[in-house]
Amino acid sequence: MAKIAYIFPGQGSQAVGMGKDLFDNFAEAREVFEQADDALGFSLSEMCFAGDEADLQLTANTQPAILTASIAAFRAAESQGIAKPDFVAGHSLGEYSALVAAGVLDFGDAVRTVRKRGTYMQEAVPVGVGAMAAILGLDLATVEEGCAEAAQGQVCSPANINSPSQIVIAGNTEAVERACEILKEKGAKRAIMLNVSAPFHCALMMPAQEKLAADLAELNYEDANVPVVHNVDAQASNDASAVCDKLTKQVSSPVRWLQSVETMSAAGVETFIEIGPGKVLSGLVRQINREVRYGNIEDSVSLKSTLEILG
Repeated sequence: MAKIAYIFPGQGSQAVGMGKDLFDNFAEAREVFEQADDALGFSLSEMCFAGDEADLQLTANTQPAILTASIAAFRAAESQGIAKPDFVAGHSLGEYSALVAAGVLDFGDAVRTVRKRGTYMQEAVPVGVGAMAAILGLDLATVEEGCAEAAQGQVCSPANINSPSQIVIAGNTEAVERACEILKEKGAKRAIMLNVSAPFHCALMMPAQEKLAADLAELNYEDANVPVVHNVDAQASNDASAVCDKLTKQVSSPVRWLQSVETMSAAGVETFIEIGPGKVLSGLVRQINREVRYGNIEDSVSLKSTLEILG
């Protein structure tokens, strides 16, 4: 029997207006946005629907905004009788959406936690000290080698292993710039410095990881009602007891997205549905496995067409 995975986007998928159509058309989505506003003590929904682009781009706002828009889309899809998935997974921040969808985390707890996560990640490294770059057209081993050569006592390492041909690196700005030059010499098609506010998923995030660990330790975790594929090890698990440790390590560890999609494909997943704003993950899944079907749910139109795909 062909299996289905629901995948949830991370930072970078945000856009002003996200979730508004679902809010207007589904009571279940409206309830999610109202819950987020209550949990955070300000109008996140207003920021998502009609806020200032610059405010939405701040990491402490982006993270709860994407989580909320994603869960609103998931609840709307549930209300329309969408099939229960065989796996869920999310990219970085998206792992929290996956955990809420699988019943592991309470939504209110999750939205407050990712707000703090964003704040800690932003504060961990002064602006300009860290950077990230996308490396296209090189394998992981070569990228790791180039990062090691570029480090010269600083931090430089793979941060997002997105697909066979796209790896994002992170670390000290000078080291990342050196790595871009070295990796071009090693045959990278392109090495593009990214416009990000901090160097996520590398050792420079340890101060954020330590702060977040205390918050994560206080949360209540339930066993997952559908296996969750975790970023840190690309392993599927229903076990509540492992989640706190995996979410803690995730802050400074690379996101193993390529391996996560391979894990799900090997387990028989043939359809990937991206739930939340944008289609970034759908594009990455296509790069990893051209045989699979995919769809996305971010508004009522895409929900309708995805329900048709799933038949």
